[in-house]
Amino acid sequence: MNGMRAPLCLDEEQVRQHLRIEELIPAMEKALIDFSAGKVTQPVRSVITVDPPGGFFGMMPALTPEGLGIKIVTFYATNTERSLPTHMATIFLVDPKTVAPLAVMDGRLITEMRTATVSAAATKLLASPNAQILTILGSGVQARSHIEGLRFVRSFEEIRVWSPTKAHAECFAKEIGARAMPAEAAVRGADVVVTVTNSKTSVLEGSWLKTGCHVNAVGACRPDWRELDDDTMRNVVFVDSREAAMKESGDIILSGAKIYAELGEALAGKVPSRANDTTIFKSLGMAVEDIAAALLVYRSMKTTL
Repeated sequence: MNGMRAPLCLDEEQVRQHLRIEELIPAMEKALIDFSAGKVTQPVRSVITVDPPGGFFGMMPALTPEGLGIKIVTFYATNTERSLPTHMATIFLVDPKTVAPLAVMDGRLITEMRTATVSAAATKLLASPNAQILTILGSGVQARSHIEGLRFVRSFEEIRVWSPTKAHAECFAKEIGARAMPAEAAVRGADVVVTVTNSKTSVLEGSWLKTGCHVNAVGACRPDWRELDDDTMRNVVFVDSREAAMKESGDIILSGAKIYAELGEALAGKVPSRANDTTIFKSLGMAVEDIAAALLVYRSMKTTL
């Protein structure tokens, strides 16, 4: 092998030991700023449909100022019947200078945590500094990770939960010390709303939102899926990637919504944040985020070897 070292192989538990939310939030801010500044080479995610069972296999490569790699991510809704995660992922990092393989690591937890910390970055910038009420529509993995991530940027006095399955909402609410409520009641008066469902049709209506509310819209990652109605999409819309949003986001495509800016542009101060307006951050997830998170894990792991 001419002195080439074998790549590090990290399972989910090893990734967990080397990934910290407080480090991940600024890393995601930098990744978004780099992406919007044109410093990243990243094609829009390539997706293969696997039918049956009706799943997706996605390929997400990126070359960033600091790293080079690819994430393979899968979404199989039917995995819930097998007590397996609906989303699974693997990240492959290589040395940008030599393309020597550096690491192969489980990407499920990275996907979970980087998604929540990108929403945290958006919330930090766009939500009221005095935000007190957080509403989560959904009760799965991303609902849990968003509560963890958002607590780093705002101090919420009340958390409300709704889920398409009432029993799931009640169980989740009990677990985290929140209140399970009908969707409209949960959203009315909330300062920050997070939509993290597998719904293919709208679960959030714009008429429920109070002026100045901030919404992190995380589900509905396909061009024919929705979580937000047209009324919601008439507010100030931020995206992680314009190109990806116009190809992948049913909320954007089907509503004909006008995209105000990429989040990275606002984080860099290139456009006003519009934080006094009602803001929507449509998050699709990007490879640059995965590479940045994987590099944090890799560098932390290297210091302990």
